[in-house]
Amino acid sequence: MSDATYYAPQGGLPPQTDLLTDRAIVTEAYTVIPRGVMSDIVTSVLPEWTNTRSWIINRPVAGGATTFAQLIVEVGPGGGADRPEPQPEVEGFVFVTQGTLTVTVGGERHVLTEGGFAYAPAGTDWSATNDGDANAVFVWIRKRYEPIAGHTPKPVAGNEKDIEPSAMPGTDGRWRTTRMLDPTDLAYDMHCNVVTFEPGASIPFAETHVMEHGLYMLEGKAVYHLNGDWVEVQAGDYLSLRAFCPQACYAGGPSNFRYLLYKDVNRQIAL
Repeated sequence: MSDATYYAPQGGLPPQTDLLTDRAIVTEAYTVIPRGVMSDIVTSVLPEWTNTRSWIINRPVAGGATTFAQLIVEVGPGGGADRPEPQPEVEGFVFVTQGTLTVTVGGERHVLTEGGFAYAPAGTDWSATNDGDANAVFVWIRKRYEPIAGHTPKPVAGNEKDIEPSAMPGTDGRWRTTRMLDPTDLAYDMHCNVVTFEPGASIPFAETHVMEHGLYMLEGKAVYHLNGDWVEVQAGDYLSLRAFCPQACYAGGPSNFRYLLYKDVNRQIAL
């Protein structure tokens, strides 16, 4: 896992000579945001942050995924936030794709390099700063926490490269999942995983389930089958999948295909 790579957007604008069409698409079941549309003019400045810009790639919208927000955040040297999260009921997960980010959560300081992650439970004080001399880029997942009696989540930090991935059954390890939050602990109401496919490996059936997904492509390329449509994706692209969107994929090679996966889990459906 030490040779893992991670894509981070660089901004800029396409030249005036480029065609307008790209692979961006919004449907009733899924949204595709290709890396080519993450230009300078679609960034947002976050009020809690200094020397920072972000690409907001998911927010709750009618007819789409509703349980989470997801951002790609670029923090310049010396930038950051003492109180990144403005809503005390919201939990956060950050995953570094470029540079170094210092995150303090629950009173503990963590220097996160590429592949590093941190989870901040709802209501927990945390901060994030770029103490280096180059930009730091990270993916930030925000979710309104759904508390249950007898289970309290704790802060988590580490690096996905240090976690032994779990092989999916019957795949000889060619499809494997690195789980950064304990999937068996009911205190956590979301999963944040890195999923790896070796070239030619696949999800061999159309998963159709209640969990919403946010998938940020870290490395490689693949073809996804989404609600009957075939969609090509590559490193830097993003997929937002609503509940029950049928989904399957196969990795195209020549390198591994890897993505950061969010999904909501471990809670009864509120009626």
